[in-house]
Amino acid sequence: MLDPDFGQGHSCSEFNPPLLKLGPHVAPIGMIFYTGSMFPAQYKNRIFVAQRGSWNRSEKLGYGLTTVTVGLGKAPVQEGFASGWLENNQPWGRPAYLFQMPDGALLVSDDYAGAIYRISYQR
Repeated sequence: MLDPDFGQGHSCSEFNPPLLKLGPHVAPIGMIFYTGSMFPAQYKNRIFVAQRGSWNRSEKLGYGLTTVTVGLGKAPVQEGFASGWLENNQPWGRPAYLFQMPDGALLVSDDYAGAIYRISYQR
């Protein structure tokens, strides 16, 4: 769809396409690069994304955490990390923001349930 303010007189071919599409209406409002050492090594330097979730779709999407692996010359790869905030197409929570604790645990705010979750890993 043509942006009414910036698209006039331009072609899509003038712009770089997105490297990764996260999904329609998933509302990825919180993202961090994980730099901790609590989780297994493959999570280091991945992007953690809080997907608050759609509200205007009959079949809702998002409502979870994903990770995105990026690297020079490689296509980004998105993987699910934590889910369960959506049951039978009804949300009971909406992950909104992420914070990495000094010990490497993740805090996830939920602006629907009014909660903060701590995600940790033990070997």
